[in-house]
Formats: sequence, C-alpha cells, structure tokens
Amino acid sequence: MATFPTPVGGASLLLSFRLPTKTVVIIGSNPLAASRAFSALEADSSVVVIAKGGLTSACDELKWRAQQDQLAVLDFTSIPGTSGAIVHDGDEDATVLDAYLSSTPSVALVVVTDTLSSNPHPRTYDSADSIAQVCRSRKIPVNVTDTPDLCDFSFTSTHRFVEAESGEPTSLQIGVTTNGKGCRLAGRVRRDIVTKLPKEIGGATRKVGTLRELARRKAEPSTVPQVNEDESVSTPNNPVPQWSAENLESESEGEGVRRRMKWVAQVSEYWPISKLAKMSEEEMHTVLDGKTALASVDAGERIRSEALGHHPGDSEVNSLHSLPLPPPEVRGRILLVGSGPGHPSLLTVATHTALTKLADVVLSDKLVPDAVLALIPPRVKVQIARKFPGNADGAQNELMEAAIEAAKKGLTVVRLKQGDPSVYGRAGEEVLYFRSRGYEPAVIPGVSSVLAGPTFAGIPVTQRGAAESFIVCTGVGRQGKEVKLPGYERGRTLVLLMGVARLPQILQTLLNAEVPRRSGTAYPANTPIALIERASMPDQRVIFSTLSSIAQALESAGDQRPPGMLVIGWSVLSLWAEGDVSVLDDGAEASDEKRVCQWLDGKGWRIVEGLEAGWEGL
Repeated sequence: MATFPTPVGGASLLLSFRLPTKTVVIIGSNPLAASRAFSALEADSSVVVIAKGGLTSACDELKWRAQQDQLAVLDFTSIPGTSGAIVHDGDEDATVLDAYLSSTPSVALVVVTDTLSSNPHPRTYDSADSIAQVCRSRKIPVNVTDTPDLCDFSFTSTHRFVEAESGEPTSLQIGVTTNGKGCRLAGRVRRDIVTKLPKEIGGATRKVGTLRELARRKAEPSTVPQVNEDESVSTPNNPVPQWSAENLESESEGEGVRRRMKWVAQVSEYWPISKLAKMSEEEMHTVLDGKTALASVDAGERIRSEALGHHPGDSEVNSLHSLPLPPPEVRGRILLVGSGPGHPSLLTVATHTALTKLADVVLSDKLVPDAVLALIPPRVKVQIARKFPGNADGAQNELMEAAIEAAKKGLTVVRLKQGDPSVYGRAGEEVLYFRSRGYEPAVIPGVSSVLAGPTFAGIPVTQRGAAESFIVCTGVGRQGKEVKLPGYERGRTLVLLMGVARLPQILQTLLNAEVPRRSGTAYPANTPIALIERASMPDQRVIFSTLSSIAQALESAGDQRPPGMLVIGWSVLSLWAEGDVSVLDDGAEASDEKRVCQWLDGKGWRIVEGLEAGWEGL
C-alpha cells in the first residue's frame, strides 16, 4: 500500500487577506503599530488604533495618517459607548475593547503592539491575555507582539514590488516567515529573494493581470465560466485537443475563455519576465486570439538597408554619371540552434556565438529559459513561440513562416530550441520546410537533456552492473497521438521526454500485461523511476519512486515544474548513497524488493530539490 508524507508541525497555514469591507483594530500607537496600520490600509481595510492617551501619545506617522483621514486613533478612556461596562477579568482595557467590539461587527483582526519592551509602559502578559480572551470569545483572530502563545496568526516579513519604470506599487507581494524562530533572519531572507528577482517582475505581474482580464472580456459577462488559468490541474501542459481555425470559429464563449486562460498560464510559465513586462495590448490580443500570425520583424528593413551600405542620414546624390543599377540581392540565412537543457553554462561555443554575434532575429521555443535569452544583445529581435496546449502545430508554422520572412529581408535568423534540435526538437521538419523555400539551414547541436537531465539528477543512463544500454522515447506522438513504448529489459534505461502530462497513460502502457501500445514485456511495479523537472536550473526538482507509486508521489509534490522528463530503470538507484551495481548479477531479481526499500528508506518516494552545490558558481 502506498504511503504519503507525514505532516510535521511547526509550520503555518500561509494565507493572504484583502479586507475592503472590514476593520482592523490595532492596540498601541508606537512605530510598529504604524507599520501594521500601513499594511492593513494597503489591504483596503479600515483601521482603528486604540491606545492610552489617544492621538496625543501616538507616533508621528499615526498622527499624520489620522490628519489625512486614513485611520482613526481612539483613547481607551474615552471611546463612546464603553463607559460603565462591567470590568472583564479585572482588566479595564479588555473591558473597553469588549464593549467596542460588541458595537463594531465589522472587525476582522485585532493586533496588539504595546507589549513591546521598548514601549514606555509595556502591556503586561496578564493584560494581553485578557485582551486575547475577549477576541477569541468573539471569534476574532488576534496577534500579540512578542507573545507567540497568545497569537492566532503572525505577520510575515513582506515586500511589495513596484513597476520598474513608474515606481507604482503592483499587486505582487512576497512574505517570509520563520514561524517565530528568527524574525530578523526572515527579513534577511526576504531581502535576498527580492535582490535575486528581475526588476521587471512587478510590471510583468501587472501585464499578466491585464492579459487575464482580456481573456475573460472577450465573452459576454453572463457566459464567462468561473475558471482560473491553473483550474484543477497542477501543470499547464495537460494534453488538450489540437485547435484549428475552424474550431476556433465554432468554439462557445465558455470554451473560448477556458482556452485563453490556458494560454495565459503558458505565457506566465514560459515567457521571460522582461518580455511579459513589455507586452503591449496589441501583443496581448495576438497571444489570445489564436489566429493572428507573429508580429513582423520590425528590424528587418533597417538591417537590410545597412547591409546595402545605406545608413541613417545618408542622402541620395543624383549624378549624370550614375547608372540605375538594381540593388544587390541580400540573402539571409537560418540557423537551427540547440540551447542545451537550460543552464547557460552548458551552451556550446557555437550556440553562444550564434546568439551574441550572428543573430539579427531570434525565434525561440517557449522552453528556453530567461537566463539563456538574457545573453542576446538588446538590438536583436526576440520572438517567443506561442506553443500553448492545443496550438503547438499552428505556432510551429508561425515560427517557420516568420523565419522565412526575416531571411527574405537579408537577416540571420536563429531558431532557438531547448536541448538538441534533432532530439524531438522538430529540426527535421524545419529543415525540409526551409529547404522547400530555397533556404538550407545550418543545424547547430546542443547538449541534449536526454543525457544532461539524468546526470544533474545523479543518474547515469548507462552503468556497469546496472544498465548496459538506454533508449529514448517521446511520451506523445504527432498530433497528440499516443506512441508505442518499448518493453522491459532489466539492463536497459528508458528515457521519456514530454511524458509527464501523460503519466497515467504511460504507466498503464508500461505496467499492464497486455496492451497494444507496448512492444515487449510489461515492467515490474517496483521498477525505479525518476521524474526530473527543470533539469539543470536552480529550481530543479527530482522525484524518485517506483512505477507503482510515482503518480501519488507527483500528486503529493504539489505544482509541477515543466519541462519534465522520466528516467525508468535500475540505473536510477545505481549511484544513490553507497551505490548498487549488483542489479545485473545472477539471481539479483530476488533482492529487488529489499533493494528498493533500502533505496527509498522504506517510503514510497523521495523528493530532492535544487542543484548540487558545485554548480552554484558555474
């Protein structure tokens, strides 16, 4: 029977609240109270500050905000309607608060800040306890500063991103918590995260928000389904029917919204942050309509002109001695280039040269990471493929047509692909397409993820004593059709690309005794498997399990991180810990259950996050 991760206490349920019709009550008027008030105001809530001495004892920021009518500051001794109340647990402040809460039903949260030791007259623990009891009796969550045992919730160390150009705050926020184990450390971690994110990320969030609204706005409000771009799926790559111009015309409004929201998810997942931040509304409509071709290469005429020797500022000189010669033909070229598995250090010298010195236009697949695209000089036009679910074939044709149009203008076009162009990268289709139109493309190999992905996960695709050969397959055929997979051979490693979205069908094909989609013996249920996501990138994740448990392991891991690949066979465990290269010994099958149990420490799976430390500086 499969096992699942055991919950380990000590964490928090992290939530985000917007409180446009609610009130946040803050007890205390020190600078921390001002900070909490500012956060509540940014969440669109009303803020009431209650403190001894009222406005006269408040810090400068709270006084200013009260003068601007952003919040109200009340004195414990003079709150209307609270005089004469029965004293609650012998604490007058708790009594006043109880009376105030009874007359203010909109209060959502109470925050006590005057327990700080730096306060002139810090609130005692017993008084804070009485206030917390009042709040709980009214089912209002309370936070008491520096007193974790009285808190129903805590504040994270937060940062709100701004738009790089205008400086305007955006909707993107991050929060870090150590759950009371190191508040200053949480602040440092937050700062480190912020410094490592691109400065355009706030603007990108705003543009994606606009894109989402456009995706919904194209339908009548009454017919728009309640759908999110990641509705009911943990990966944006689940297989969907291929779209064509005909079914785009006939789709219902609900179907259209669902398709567009899936495409919003694709843009959010794959496009570089800098590209998202610069999206124009015209580009947004192009992304969503599914019919408009890629934008024209606006640099074409300029570069062609310069290739002919014409430069800005040149004037025409009409001479009687000049001959009306036709301009020389300027012919562009097309390079099919492999970018490797993702880590920019794995680019070949030829690929780096093509991107940084030769390219006038780069037409990139969506899987090429931002770290590679960042190497391209700003003068180069970059276009990202719109290979969204159901639109892969149409987007492929768009890119090939765009390449021809740019080449006709005398430009050097780089068709940038992840991994190696010839390993499930459609290089052959593009070679034949370009050749039929008079262009013979040069194919520049890249480091294939078939080999690099397993290596980054600590898996050799061949290993003496565990795997004598390996075979590479795709999880999906042309037009989304299922493919025939090879049968089980103990000494062979199976590497499956583009198979994660079809994992249930693949497992059925590999495990069932009689299926037409497998050529050979079924796989044992305890065969080791590794699911490698975003191989070679800083957020790489590897899920180690067996064929019988991998589906549950993937579900337990949460959101998927495309692109992903599957490595199946006994080589998966051959280098773990002390290693196991006795798999191919005579009679080794009898020890397989014990072998797998030791490898997974008796559990159903193991999840390993990130790269080995040695790759940090490369």
